[in-house]
Amino acid sequence: MTLAGKHVVVTAGGTREAIDPVRYIGNRSSGKMGYAVAEAARDRGAEVTLITAPSALPEPVGIKVIHIESAVQMKEAVSRATAQADVLIMAAAVADYQPKSIAKGKIKKDVVGGVLTLELIKTPDILAEVTGNFLRVGFAAESENLIANAREKLEKKQCDLFVANDITAADSGFNVDTNKVTLVSKDGKIEDLPLMSKREVADKILDKVVGMLGKR
Repeated sequence: MTLAGKHVVVTAGGTREAIDPVRYIGNRSSGKMGYAVAEAARDRGAEVTLITAPSALPEPVGIKVIHIESAVQMKEAVSRATAQADVLIMAAAVADYQPKSIAKGKIKKDVVGGVLTLELIKTPDILAEVTGNFLRVGFAAESENLIANAREKLEKKQCDLFVANDITAADSGFNVDTNKVTLVSKDGKIEDLPLMSKREVADKILDKVVGMLGKR
C-alpha cells in the first residue's frame, strides 16, 4: 500500500538530557524501530523526515535526517517538520525528565562528598503539545498494564494509533532486531501481533496508517 505524495515524519532513538558538558541522562533505545519505520515509509514512496537522537545506526539513504540530542531539541524539530506533514510517528524514547539546570563545567566527584543530588523537571510531551492536522502515531514502551497504559496515552495525547510493546519480554526490548507489539487504534480496535522483525512491525504499522489516511 503506497504512501506516494505523503510526507511522513518519524522520530527515533533515545534523547540525552545534559547534566554537565560530559554527562547526561539517557535510556537504552538504539533507534532501530524508528529507523525501520522511516525506511519502510520511504520504500512506500513517502517523503520522509527522520528526527533522530544519537544512534550508532547508519543514516538511511533517500531520507532527510535531522540530528538532535535533547527532548526540547526534538520538540522544536518536530514542530518545524510537521508544518507540512501528513503523518507523525513518534518512535523515539523521549526522556520524561531533564535536569533543572546544567552545570557549566564538569562536576567533580569530591565536590559534594561523593553524593550528587539532581533536581529534575519534566520534559515536553511532544505528542500532546505539537499541533497540526496530521495523523499521529505514538509508542508505549511498558513493563506492566500494557493495553491500559497505551489506551490512556492514546486518549491523553489525542493520537490515532498507539504501538505498545512489553519491554520485559524476550526479544522485544531495546537493542534487538525483533519486536512484539500490540496496535491500539482510536476506534477501539486492538491487534496483537506475533514476534517479528522490526521491519515487519514497521510495515504493519504503515498498513494501519495508510488505511487511516484513506478515511480522513
